[in-house]
Amino acid sequence: MNTESFDPALRRLIAVVLLGGIMGILDSTMVSAAAHRLVGEFGTTLSAAGWTSTAYLLALTVTVPVTGWAAGRFGARRPWLAGLVLFTAASLACALATGLGELVAFRVLQGVGAGILDPLVLVLLARGAGPARAGRVMGLMGVVLSFGPVLGPVVGGLVLDSLGWRWMFLINLPIGVLAFALALRIVPDDTPATSSGASSDASRPAVSGRPDLLGLALLGPGFAALLYGLSRIAANGGAAEAGIPFAAGAVLLGGYAVRALTARRTAPLVDLRMFARLPFSTSVGVLSVAGVVTFGSLFLLPLYYQQAHGHGTFAAGLLVAPIGLGSALAMPVAGRLSDRLGSRVLSGLGGLLATASALPLAWLGSGAASEAGAAVAGLVLGLALGFLTAPAMGALYRTLPPEQVAQGSTVLYMLNQLGGSLGIAAMAVIMQRSSGPVPGLHGGAWLLTAALAAAALAAAALLPGRPSPSPAPAGAASDQEAPQPI
Repeated sequence: MNTESFDPALRRLIAVVLLGGIMGILDSTMVSAAAHRLVGEFGTTLSAAGWTSTAYLLALTVTVPVTGWAAGRFGARRPWLAGLVLFTAASLACALATGLGELVAFRVLQGVGAGILDPLVLVLLARGAGPARAGRVMGLMGVVLSFGPVLGPVVGGLVLDSLGWRWMFLINLPIGVLAFALALRIVPDDTPATSSGASSDASRPAVSGRPDLLGLALLGPGFAALLYGLSRIAANGGAAEAGIPFAAGAVLLGGYAVRALTARRTAPLVDLRMFARLPFSTSVGVLSVAGVVTFGSLFLLPLYYQQAHGHGTFAAGLLVAPIGLGSALAMPVAGRLSDRLGSRVLSGLGGLLATASALPLAWLGSGAASEAGAAVAGLVLGLALGFLTAPAMGALYRTLPPEQVAQGSTVLYMLNQLGGSLGIAAMAVIMQRSSGPVPGLHGGAWLLTAALAAAALAAAALLPGRPSPSPAPAGAASDQEAPQPI
């Protein structure tokens, strides 16, 4: 999609915001391409190296709701500039890391920076475009956010093969500095007007006096404990080694649920009452599975291409690019069709097609024909994911009342990224415990197939059917469409 129909000021804003935001989008998957290299570099296991990606996505996930609060309280410009500084500084720290523990810790800081930048891309562009141009700008972002994570392994592989793993982080430095300098001049000040804290702009989150720090202290460590339990399984830990983190995670998340449902003075980071709406909970569930499948496959397939076929990281990244290409092509078409045909049929059929495309991966070997078959399956999987996710997102925005669109977007983005964390962690477990790359691919493919089959059944049974032609909320919600996560 081109930007010729936008005025010069909006084109400059789009360029600057995408320049800063693309770093976090690419880094969500770029480091996955280096997992095999980091195992040898630091003398560690694949499951431990996988934490360089898992910790990043987890930190990003738990930062998003705090970013929503900060944007509503202080405007988007100031948090955006702070996020650029943090992400750029953390990138330098990652490049200078001397051990895996240091790298994971600095990746957490980088993930916090991305958790500030990524959601504010939507806010800054939606406010800069205004309601009349929001649809075109969000369509542009839909393509960027669909294809961006898949470009990560391609860019990461190119840098890794030619310059080394540290340069995957060093390349962020000139981009971050340039984006900061341009943002100071071009991104408009949007300090919110002092009022009751509410706003008629649905892209601006409702503001409370302070963020829910207790909720954050329960939510983040709860997710981290569950993922740590998965890593202990990958390391062949005993029942106690894996069970204790799982139990701790369950207790922390249960505590958050109690907090979110009983808090009166502080708005919860995630309003669990929204899940009482069946279309919302089904849509979020489907899109969370899409996160598991997308990020999991972007971790699994490059390892398969490198270990079973002897490809370098750049070639392996190119071979997984069809997933993003298919998704970027399918999403705009699926979104338009769902407006006429409804979400249930399209999303259900997309889920079935995705299941059918993932299943053949469970029988591939290490020959040339298997390599071509995996690339074709990836393209079909991307197309199918587009038809699975775009209608599901449409159902979410059509059924939420306008005042809950911002909160719903936050929940959707969080759980899509959390699904990505779980997908990477699960694939690291499977590959670590398999006898080779081909059995590892087979095990991962069975997990992807099962997840997609469950999503297809949920979508076909529980998402709304053909939308009613008359209600006004559908039009209001469509103005707030966010780009489709993959």
